[in-house]
Amino acid sequence: MVKSFQGVRMVEPKKSPASQILVKDHMSTNLVTFNPEDTIDMVLEVLTKRKISGAPVLDESGALVGIISEVDCLKEIIKGKYTNTPKFPGKVKEHMSTDVITLGQELSLFDAAQKFLELKIRRFPVMKDGRLIGQISLSDIIRAFPKLQQTTW
Repeated sequence: MVKSFQGVRMVEPKKSPASQILVKDHMSTNLVTFNPEDTIDMVLEVLTKRKISGAPVLDESGALVGIISEVDCLKEIIKGKYTNTPKFPGKVKEHMSTDVITLGQELSLFDAAQKFLELKIRRFPVMKDGRLIGQISLSDIIRAFPKLQQTTW
């Protein structure tokens, strides 16, 4: 089931037996986030330093308004090349993806894996009651599956 609120679409579980391995068990909760007014220079510096490929964008009230990724930053890098400017002063709001699909924390890891395959997205914000509580990446899913070989779905 997909619920929509404020331009954010959230995938929710159909059923969630207590014994299932859930998104909340493998998501990251210590997140890097950006503001729409942050510069691409700053984003590139943080992504490189933290060795991540993207992060959620939150407005001043803490609401999720987008996702910024390395691919999004390429737009500003290419623009800088053509204008011969070594800095990338463009703003996050100019390049972030705003059609954000989120996952619920009670979604099974298997269902989340299906969404990664289906939508070809590298990360999903995880929401609870309309607030960002974490993020699950394709890497988180891949790391979890070897540990789950003895688990039945």
